[in-house]
Amino acid sequence: MSASRRVILSLCALLALAGCGAHVLPEIRSESDRLATARRLHDQGDYGVAAELLKTYTSGSAGAADVDQAVYLLGDCYLRTKEWALAAGEFERLLKDYPESDSSGAASFRLGEAYFGQARGEDFDQEFTIKALDQWQSYLRGNPGHWLNAEAGRRALAARTRLARKLVATGQLYLKMRFGAPARFYFQQVADQYSDTQAKPEADLGLALANVYEGRRDLAVAQLREVEAQYPGTKTAARAARERGRIERR
Repeated sequence: MSASRRVILSLCALLALAGCGAHVLPEIRSESDRLATARRLHDQGDYGVAAELLKTYTSGSAGAADVDQAVYLLGDCYLRTKEWALAAGEFERLLKDYPESDSSGAASFRLGEAYFGQARGEDFDQEFTIKALDQWQSYLRGNPGHWLNAEAGRRALAARTRLARKLVATGQLYLKMRFGAPARFYFQQVADQYSDTQAKPEADLGLALANVYEGRRDLAVAQLREVEAQYPGTKTAARAARERGRIERR
């Protein structure tokens, strides 16, 4: 074996050993040391090892004064590794067992994140989007002035927008089948309940087109003009103009 090949193999062996060592749990001298080490690893981004330490701590130190902090950290580790269901379980545990904890406000917000992480795309059932929205709204009601309030408002709007787009997509499907009344039902829900979301322009356009299929063409033309005026320069306004031109030519 050549000298260069031996050097390369030696380096590979060292790297392999280093990689294995990165996953070895650190030496723990006491339970307080376990929590302190887990907190340090969490802050360094080593969430997997931190979670292993925290699981042991939270299962064996139920009466400790800082167990609520450990539960929160464990939930956050799961959240950051996208283990959404495990994260939700820890945050639910904290809110149920330690409602007076200083971490309860943040846990309430993070629980919404854990639910939203489990939500599927707009083409699927939105059970977890609804759960996340309900959780963020509950957090805002129960924790006024908390440092995560502004972010919860943004997250809640994102969840509402997803729900609104789901309704718009269903309404558009009925339009393709030329069923005006069912399409109107879904677009009207967006107009009534989600007018603060980015789905509102598409819902307004959908309501106008539903009138076309229900034979109310004059009303449809008037509504399409309103869409053009209300959302100038957008794709929605451009489509409204095309649809209006098509109806008027008829």
